[in-house]
Amino acid sequence: MNSEERDDQLGSTVRLDSKSVRGLAHPLRVKILGLLRTEGSATATMVAQQLALNSGATSYHLRQLATYGFVVEDTARGVGRERWWRAAHAATQWDNEDLEVEGAGEAMLRSIAPIYAERIQSAADQYGTLPGQWQRASTMSDFVLRLTAEESEQLGEELLEVLQRYRRQDPENVEAAPADSIPVSVQYQVIPHGHALPVAADEGGHPADSGGGQ
Repeated sequence: MNSEERDDQLGSTVRLDSKSVRGLAHPLRVKILGLLRTEGSATATMVAQQLALNSGATSYHLRQLATYGFVVEDTARGVGRERWWRAAHAATQWDNEDLEVEGAGEAMLRSIAPIYAERIQSAADQYGTLPGQWQRASTMSDFVLRLTAEESEQLGEELLEVLQRYRRQDPENVEAAPADSIPVSVQYQVIPHGHALPVAADEGGHPADSGGGQ
C-alpha cells in the first residue's frame, strides 16, 4: 500500500489479507494501534510510557506498523527529530477465509485474545472505584445459546448493526461528544462453547482424521 492510498483511507476501515496481517499479528502491535486509535497521535516515548515499555521497543513496532500501512507519521506535529505517529484507519476487519495462509488467522486471534482478557480483568479491578451510575451502566454478561453456524453469523451481524448506531471514540473530535461521555469498551465474542465443538471435515466432506487411532 503506497502513501497516497493510506491518505485516502484515513478514518476508514482497513481489511486484512494474508500479507498485511504479518504486520499486525503481534499482541504489542495490536495494543499500540488500539492506543493510537482511541487516544490520538503519540510519539514512541509516549506510547512506551502508556504501555510500561521502553521506547526502543515501541519505536521498532511503530516502524513495522508503518511498513504495512497501519500507522502514518503525523507531520503536523513534532519538533526537530521527534516523530509523531497516528493510526491510518479507524478500524480493522478481516475474513477468516482471507487469512488461511500459514495459520495467519489463528495468529491474529492469539494476538487479540490476551488483550480482551486483560481489559475484562482491568474492568473488574476498577469496578469498586466507579461512581454508582457507571457501576449500573457496566455489565459482563454470558449467554450460552444453541445455534447453527448460519445463525451465529447472523447474530454477529445484528450485534454489529446495534454497535454502529452509537458514537465511536474519536480523539480528534472529543469536543463534539456530550460533556459527561467517556470512552467505553464494548467486547463481544460469538464462539463455540465448551467441549461440544464441531469437527472439521476433509475435502471429501468427511470428518477429518484426528490421528487418535481408536
